Amino acid sequence: MLSKQTNKFPEDVKNIWAAPDTSSHAENFSFKDFFPTIGSSLAERVKPCSNWLHTPNPSIGPNACMLTYFPREVLGPIENRTLIKDPLTDEIRSMLMFGSNNYLGLTTHPYVREAAKRAIEEFGVGMGGPPLLNGMSSIHRQLEARIAQFKGAEDALLFASGFQAQLGWVNGLLRDDDVLICDELGHASLYDAIKLVSMGSRVRAFNFKHNDCDDLEQRLIKCKQVGGASNRLIYVAVEGVYSMDGDLAPLPAIRELCDHYGAILVVDDAHGTGVMGKKGGGTDEHFGLKGRIDVTMGTFSKALGVTGGFIAASRDVIEYLRFFARSYMFSASLPVPVVAAVLAGLDVIEREPERISQLRANSAYLLQQLQKAGFQANSDSAIIPVRIPTEVEIRTLAWRFHQEGIFVNSVEYPAVPLNAQRLRISVMATHTREDLDTFIHIFQKLDRELGIIW
Repeated sequence: MLSKQTNKFPEDVKNIWAAPDTSSHAENFSFKDFFPTIGSSLAERVKPCSNWLHTPNPSIGPNACMLTYFPREVLGPIENRTLIKDPLTDEIRSMLMFGSNNYLGLTTHPYVREAAKRAIEEFGVGMGGPPLLNGMSSIHRQLEARIAQFKGAEDALLFASGFQAQLGWVNGLLRDDDVLICDELGHASLYDAIKLVSMGSRVRAFNFKHNDCDDLEQRLIKCKQVGGASNRLIYVAVEGVYSMDGDLAPLPAIRELCDHYGAILVVDDAHGTGVMGKKGGGTDEHFGLKGRIDVTMGTFSKALGVTGGFIAASRDVIEYLRFFARSYMFSASLPVPVVAAVLAGLDVIEREPERISQLRANSAYLLQQLQKAGFQANSDSAIIPVRIPTEVEIRTLAWRFHQEGIFVNSVEYPAVPLNAQRLRISVMATHTREDLDTFIHIFQKLDRELGIIW
């Protein structure tokens, strides 16, 4: 039973933006926290970052950070093998791709390519304006309806990116005195959205321990105990699949908590849409909760292989957001070829369920082989993080993978805690068994060289 209400939030439930935290990690950090503001000119201000990026490493050379933090130029389609221009030598190499979110291989699917070409012939390459003015075509309307059906919602809204979709719902829905409780491992776009909405408003934002429903419930109880505004709404924001750990949110338990405490559940299903669930409907379908998520947002840049974002919700909420989501109202519409590619991708997901099956088989096999070899790997999805001991120089490891012809992403502090550096392996349906075995073989070779297994 709730204790007596007060008009103050308890001291142990602090607004997550109350003060900067230079010990922050995960995606709520900002590089500004790690580089002091010094110098009287722009050149002087950016120099410390430049010095850091060019810090020498005996194993790599004078530009140790460049491979990790500067993009390797792609010279062909993203497939299981991709042509890459080496950022240090300018050499063009065919590399095994384990760093792409093109989970189902749709970026090169013939049907998707042809759909984009036909759209160019019919509509051209762009809309030339935002949706409410001149950027809404018949094909945009078609995709909105398709996404709504795919996610079990009444309506949907399209955004130029997933980042803008996140900004859109936070900025559009949260009003003075509302509360947002989010998982501590939420995406950077959520944290930036909270910063924006908190400026000049009385919105409060708190986080809870990752996937910890007991901690979430304590936050909900304490927020309910706070008196004041009678029209306060409480939002709970989680991700379906977490991009750094590859684990799933316990959606059934979170849905139950939201129902019990009258909170609105928002799920970022960027890495679940098209992949999770029997038909690829997402993490909600995976847990049997299709149609029971209050607000779902996602992106077309993962399994669907292009760019753009969406929000799916009730018809009234979507109509409201058309006018209150500033990142929707003041951004140009998605180019029609992109919209056509998404529609075609949804067709492929429905017609070729074997792609989802193959992705799961590949992910399960690689995870099993990594664990069998002794690596610290766990995952519930196509994202497989492998923990690397702190005594191993992860940039050297990344460089050695690169030399061996494998494109894989390394992640270090502050993107993850100091003691949780990792490789982030992305599996695709188009990987062959030979590709997966090659990865394991190279990883074991580098373990013998660098001592990776704990």
